[in-house]
Amino acid sequence: QVQLVESGGGLVQAGGSLRLSCAASGRAFSTYLMAWFRQPPGKEREFVAALGWILGNTWYADSVKGRFTVSRDSAENTLYLQMNSLKPDATAVYYCATDTKGTVSVPARSYEYDYWGRGTQVTVSL
Repeated sequence: QVQLVESGGGLVQAGGSLRLSCAASGRAFSTYLMAWFRQPPGKEREFVAALGWILGNTWYADSVKGRFTVSRDSAENTLYLQMNSLKPDATAVYYCATDTKGTVSVPARSYEYDYWGRGTQVTVSL
């Protein structure tokens, strides 16, 4: 069983920064891909960023390119999301997800991931 625990959320003013973490654990944890999704209030869950665990290749939603950076610490099985120049529309619950079977074909497809964290709230005020 795999557990994902997000942290680092909070309240920040527009233009500020936050760094989210997602710690993965579980017996002999391994993964092919990890990602961040978010769900704004009253809206569907949406893709934010993903990172290929072996090669370190990355994907980003157009709305966050140039402002958000996804990275990893492979030794600690931890995924990060550095969020800069935050806007109020970034207010959401942020979730991390992992693909432990190597079956994700499109990183933005949330239904292809097999484990999810419980999320961390990010609120960006004006």
